[in-house]
Formats: sequence, structure tokens, C-alpha cells
Amino acid sequence: MAGRQDLETAHATNDKLRRHMRILVDLGRLATQKLDLEGLLQQAVVQVARAVEIDHVKIMRYRREKADLLLEAGTGWKHGVVGNARFPIDLRSPPGRAFQTGEPVVIPDTAQAPEFTISPVLQEHGILSLANVPVLLDGAAWGVLEVDGTAPRDYSAETLNFMHAASTTIGVAIQRAQIAKAETEALAAAAAETHSREVLLAEMQHRVKNNFQIILAMITIQKRRLHEDAAQRALDHIANRINAISLAHDQLNPSQGLRVVNLAVYLQALCATVEHQLEDIAIDVQADEIDLLIDRAVPLGLVLNEAVTNSVKHAFGGGGGTISVRLMAGVGRGEARLSVSDNGRGIDPSGPRGSGLRLIQSLAMQIGGQVEQHSSEKGMTISVQFPIIT
Repeated sequence: MAGRQDLETAHATNDKLRRHMRILVDLGRLATQKLDLEGLLQQAVVQVARAVEIDHVKIMRYRREKADLLLEAGTGWKHGVVGNARFPIDLRSPPGRAFQTGEPVVIPDTAQAPEFTISPVLQEHGILSLANVPVLLDGAAWGVLEVDGTAPRDYSAETLNFMHAASTTIGVAIQRAQIAKAETEALAAAAAETHSREVLLAEMQHRVKNNFQIILAMITIQKRRLHEDAAQRALDHIANRINAISLAHDQLNPSQGLRVVNLAVYLQALCATVEHQLEDIAIDVQADEIDLLIDRAVPLGLVLNEAVTNSVKHAFGGGGGTISVRLMAGVGRGEARLSVSDNGRGIDPSGPRGSGLRLIQSLAMQIGGQVEQHSSEKGMTISVQFPIIT
């Protein structure tokens, strides 16, 4: 008979420990959510009540200006108690002693604890037993977590261990909320400075754009002075590449420090610019939203420019056709793929490799990308798979 009772006790203890672990996990999730501090503490007391299987739980916050403990969040209390009830911090007060000493205070039966003064709030609610632990921030007491029973109760070691773990999690959540509040205040204080910085960056962006325009104008003037077709084609290639870089700078967002480009918008703008120069060749663009540092976006823009130029020059033999551009996120682990395909006549894989493909490979290497080329009688595809780094 005794063995059966021991087994039942062991099962009950294991069930309790499993319940405590589940609820600690729930508390951990709460601590990572973007909740206001009041809402977080209120949900925390509900979770603690579930774990300890008790009706009355409260979290008290120390108020330096009042030298008391304010009932900040609670469950099971009458209307008006939460947010208003105050508890002293002297050593005769159970929560006061826990706060002052940093040690838990357990009273199995308030009638048998003459060294403590039981608060009128607890007496009004018929509280006859309690256990509390301090809530610590960086080793110093922020307040107290307390559970209160309406019957005498000997709180077990498992319960106290759970309360210690819960108070630690609550302390982490409070500290995280305080840090977030401090960061918000710091951001607000720096708002004027940030605005001035954005204006300055926008002005710098405008000047960079002007410099690109000057370079392109110089190339145009030089092109007029040259009559050889090869020289003019070379200058056209250079101008297209400079325009690709200029378009990337157009997409920079001042609010992100002029460092990040929306890759989908950039590639669509680049394709639209190229398509305007073509006859009977359409460029179809489908692009996932990806933000990328400009130092990595520019090489991809140049890759696209070279791949489209290759298709225009070699794929269609003077006829019309379609070039498909695809930008796909979620390829591999933290990678994306840019592919340029045409429905032209393909290329002879045994033939010499052109300078365009060599340039594409060089540009891909700059961003840790890998180039693949496939050709058949149905057309050619050049793709670059690259890591997304912002």
C-alpha cells in the first residue's frame, strides 16, 4: 500500500514539474513579445496562478518616491485593488522582508506567524497562507512576486523553484521593456538631428546623380567625335553600365542612411530603361522584394545589364523576342537567384566565351555569387545565385 502511495506521489510530482515547465516556456515567450509592461505583468500573474493552482497572485513594484510596494499586476483581487493597493517594505511585512533581504518568504499559516504583520488587503480577501520571492534586476530587487492562498498551505520546494524561475523571467522582461523605453526616448531626443542628417544625405545623393549626368554627357560628346562603329559600341556599353550604377543610387532610401536598395524596384527600373532602347524585344520582369546594400546591388544591376545586352546582340538575329528576368528570394539558405532568359536561338557551347560572360562571372564573385549558363535551341538562361546580406 505504501509503495502504491509513493508511486502516486511521484506521478503527481512529475505532473506538477511538467506543468511548471510548460508555463515557464509560455512566460519565456511573453518576455520576447512586444507588449507594454502593464500587459506583460498582467499576463504573467495569470500564468503563475495556473502553475501554482492558486486564485490570488500579485506582482508588486517598489516605488522609491513613496518607499512602498505598489500592487502593479494581479489576479483574483477585488475591483480597484490592482494599481492602488500598497504594502510596506519593513521586515514585518512579508513582501517587505523579501524585498529587503532578497530572499523568499513563506508563511504556511498566517495565524502561526506572529512575527509578521498581515496586510488588511490580504485579511479582506481571507488570505491564510502565502509565498513570495523577489523580482531582481541586475542583482537588485525591483519588486516582489507573491502567491496567496485562502487556506493554510505548505508550499513545496517545487513551487518555490518555479516561482524563482518565473520571477527571473519576469525580471528579464521588465529589463527588456526598460531598455526599449530608454531607446525610444533616445530616438525621440535625436529626431531633429536625424532629420538634418537625412536632408544632408539627400543632398549628397543629388550631387552624386549630377556627377553621373556629367560623365554620361562627356561620353555622349566623345561619341560624336568618333566614327568607328566599334568605338561607338564600346562607348554605348560604358554608358549603359554607368546608367545602371546611377539607377541604383536613385533607389537609395535616405531613412536607411542611403545604404540599402530595394532590389526589385531597382531591377524593374533598369529593365524599363533598357527596353525603351529596343525594337521588337520585350522584357518581362518578375521580382521578389529584397533589400540589399548598394555595394551588392550595383554588381547585380551590372550582371542584369550584361545578360540582357548579350541576349539582344546574339539571341534573336535581328528578329523580335522576349527576355524574361526573374528575381527569386528564399533560394537555399539565405540566398536569392537572379536569372535572365531569352527565347532566342541559343549559343554554341563549344564556341569561345565572350567578354560579357567573363564580366558577369567577375561581378558575381564580388558578391559571393555563382553563375550558371544553360543554352538550347529554345533560348539561353544566365543565372546568378547569391547570399542576401543587408
